[in-house]
Amino acid sequence: MPSEALIGGAGAGPAAVKDVTTATFMTEVVDGSFEAPVIVDFWAPWCGPCKQLGPILEKTVRATNGAVRMVKLNIDENPQIAQQMRIQSIPAVYAFKDGRPVDGFVGALPESQVKQFVQRVSGGKGGPSPVEEALAMAKQALQSGDHKSAGALYSQILQREPANVEALAGNSRAMIARGELAKARQLLDRVPKESAAHAEITAARAALELGEQAQKAMAGAKKLRARLVANPDDHEARFELATALFGSGERETAIDELLTVFKRDREWNEQAARKQLVKFFEAMGPTDPLTLSGRRRLSAQMFS
Repeated sequence: MPSEALIGGAGAGPAAVKDVTTATFMTEVVDGSFEAPVIVDFWAPWCGPCKQLGPILEKTVRATNGAVRMVKLNIDENPQIAQQMRIQSIPAVYAFKDGRPVDGFVGALPESQVKQFVQRVSGGKGGPSPVEEALAMAKQALQSGDHKSAGALYSQILQREPANVEALAGNSRAMIARGELAKARQLLDRVPKESAAHAEITAARAALELGEQAQKAMAGAKKLRARLVANPDDHEARFELATALFGSGERETAIDELLTVFKRDREWNEQAARKQLVKFFEAMGPTDPLTLSGRRRLSAQMFS
């Protein structure tokens, strides 16, 4: 299915997320919950955890494709409803079904628990949204080395959701893989400040930095190998060669070379080999098999 058709299919029907007031609460929440479950997010502008929870909750509700609706109620502007619901601290989240509250929680939960809550409320209804389907396809294309298709899919997602963190990170990785480092840097510079510390953005930045280092090292790879033949303890040459190898896709060999540097002189250049290995692991991601095996091998050397 073309990415345009896949992503363009979302958005039909009533808005999944609305702001409500005391005046509209009865219609939107109580009456509306007879048609579909309605999640109410009680929040206030001064509440830090509310700002963390709100986007996660909205994203999760939208992913149900209309099986669950969500409303946001500012308790500063609408204290009556909060008093009636006996809200004592925020964020507070309640789910309404058939005109009454049936489930809820207080505090900013992690995304995995928010998903479980929304799934309970939906009764298992609702599938992945078109954007989620496109993200899954793009990720698969990226992992299989089809960087052109991955980039096209991520670009389509970003046209629809310009601040989608996974798409920003994924598209930048596709650009890095195609050698378009300047474009990748421009894209990562667009990442909103509140998403800068997201694990996938951090990993993409690490991959970009390694890509830029590798581009410089690749030009001199032949000389670096010659230096190592002449002197196997030329740690600088081995370090630069490892960076070049990583950038050209020879990740396992690159890890081997850095582990060799660490084994021969772990304190060389303020433990540069260990630090670069950590950057490799960060760029590959915590679940990559090479990250897992590399971390084990590094730990074995550190504590031997």
